[in-house]
Amino acid sequence: MRQHLLLRCLTAFLILSVVMTSSACLMTQISTAQTTPTASAAVKTDSVKTEKKGPLIAVDAGHQKYEDGRMEKADPDKNGRKIRNTSGCSGASTGMPEYKYTLKIAKKLKKELEKRGYRVYMTRTKNAVKFSNRERALKINKKKAAACIRLHCDSFGSSASGASIQYRSKTNSYISKKVAKKNTRLSRCILKKYCKATKMKNRGLVSRNDLTGCNWAKVPTTLIEMGFFSNPREERKMLKASFQKKMVKGIADGFDAYFKR
Repeated sequence: MRQHLLLRCLTAFLILSVVMTSSACLMTQISTAQTTPTASAAVKTDSVKTEKKGPLIAVDAGHQKYEDGRMEKADPDKNGRKIRNTSGCSGASTGMPEYKYTLKIAKKLKKELEKRGYRVYMTRTKNAVKFSNRERALKINKKKAAACIRLHCDSFGSSASGASIQYRSKTNSYISKKVAKKNTRLSRCILKKYCKATKMKNRGLVSRNDLTGCNWAKVPTTLIEMGFFSNPREERKMLKASFQKKMVKGIADGFDAYFKR
């Protein structure tokens, strides 16, 4: 009788030990599952950490509301002096000020570039400013932009039409040969894609070494004359939202071509 009782107690003890061991293993598995990320989660975390930021593009909306007739150094070598900034031209048909129009396009271009993964720095976000061309270039240098585009409208007779680009030539002594080469390539890419998207006449590249905003810039910089405000027909076309969409697309396509994206 005593042996049977001892056997029962031993059996009960063994069963209880097995149950407690199984429960402990199960709790450990649950705890591990909660604290250890799955393979897919780990991959997602790594991809976020290694995601690269796009190139920084500086967008300079030409001119401003307040003209500044004071003079400033046109180049680092002090070879010349030019007016700090003006309000630009006005549309022959509607009287639209150039400074208002360039900012309008700059804001639309910013949105388009950001959609494509670029980072964008704008030298101005409103019209009532007083920034000289030299000051704009220095701001862009400080931001260490990968490239810069300066937005302008042309004005020369009522029949002139088309787009052109002004850029620093290879003989410009204020930039390195490396930057000069990038400068030319950027200008070609922008103008080609812009004219393709808008179907505007390609008036070609014009090399100049007297542009203050370009002379002080240490990054590849191009100045696009987006069309003629002195031509009533062309101005009205440029004021249409549908056409502005093409303009912005063309410039953005130019940056894609330049950065090989």
